[in-house]
Amino acid sequence: MAQDIVPIELGLPQGDVVTLWAPRWREDGEEWEAFLGHEDALYAFPDAARLAAFVRTAEEHDLDDHPAWHVVPALSAVELSPDEDHQYDLVGVPELVAEPLDTWTINELADIVDIARSLADVCELDAVHDVLDAATGFTMLDQGTLAFSGKDGQRRWTDLCKVVAERWDEVLDAIDGVVTAPDVPADAVATAETELAEALEADDSGTEADGIATVVDDDETTYESVDSSEEDEEVGFWGEVGIDPIQIITSTGEHYSLRCYLDDDPVFLGSGGKIDVFPTPRALARFLADDSAVEDTDLARVATWQQVREKATAGELQVDVDPENTYVLTGLDADLGAGPSEVDPTQLDLAEELLMDAATWAGDDSVEQALQPSERLGWLVSFVLRPNPNRLPPSAPFDAEVAAWRKLVEALEERFRTH
Repeated sequence: MAQDIVPIELGLPQGDVVTLWAPRWREDGEEWEAFLGHEDALYAFPDAARLAAFVRTAEEHDLDDHPAWHVVPALSAVELSPDEDHQYDLVGVPELVAEPLDTWTINELADIVDIARSLADVCELDAVHDVLDAATGFTMLDQGTLAFSGKDGQRRWTDLCKVVAERWDEVLDAIDGVVTAPDVPADAVATAETELAEALEADDSGTEADGIATVVDDDETTYESVDSSEEDEEVGFWGEVGIDPIQIITSTGEHYSLRCYLDDDPVFLGSGGKIDVFPTPRALARFLADDSAVEDTDLARVATWQQVREKATAGELQVDVDPENTYVLTGLDADLGAGPSEVDPTQLDLAEELLMDAATWAGDDSVEQALQPSERLGWLVSFVLRPNPNRLPPSAPFDAEVAAWRKLVEALEERFRTH
């Protein structure tokens, strides 16, 4: 079955351009990959309106025999606008590698390198392959920060950065050189621009018609309404003090605590690597009103901590947990054991966040190591949360991954100081 046809944005020397990418699919026993274009040209446009105008009026291009192409001309200009996960800033790579070497830098660079290799394969750009083959680090980005740790890893990163500094212009020139924007009818552009303007107006006014999620395959097009409208809400007390009540649900029950971020570093209610947790919000509020109980907590470093204490001692503190701060860990081990398709990405994403935050706060790097893509569990988690059609899916059985996940959850539960 055909994979999605995906709108993408490329950041190039000539500016940001949008086009369509068909990740690898199998047809008649052969594997294919394609971009919108014709012969030696890659068709790309300065905005989604012109892309929409082209796909609705074009008669010949390299995607017209894709199994899913018949549904693409019916998509709106909004649906043909690349989302954040499919925006590749190739021209910004030198600045990217100058950033601190962390998971976010590696992941973004890995995505850019993957799309550059795909463009090189489809458009026969040998110069791009020559540059990306000049340093082994380019082939190891999917392994995460682990591949660039230690003496050997630092050398790999240094070599990669050197290639970027000296030769990345070759990549940009090669890709920029095959990009062309065909002429499109002015009336078709105007229609698409109106669609985008109406969608923007609807988004600004908070109406329900502000987004459509589209899945394109070789059988049908499925449209799922995405209601991103939200009523204006007051920030509330917890938003004002910058501290969040959290709820953690594990096999041992429900646990309530507090967490905030100082300079992006997580800080929990607790000390010495132990998180103070409570069975109910009321029990947590009572604890916060006790002078002797909270005098040594790490949260005392937060400038607004005294406001929390004053409200608690006055009996006015309401502990309300936002859904985004509710972490349900129960059942995830069984879902992981059943395979990637059975895992709720949102639940897993939140669980990963909590595990990483707690370990970081406690000065423990075991969670980061276990979730590296080079590890079996990390590969499975990464596949669910950061899917990439160019990556091989993890293979069953997943007993080792489940065991590693349970170990991380048990370590979290051991950090709990239950009251």
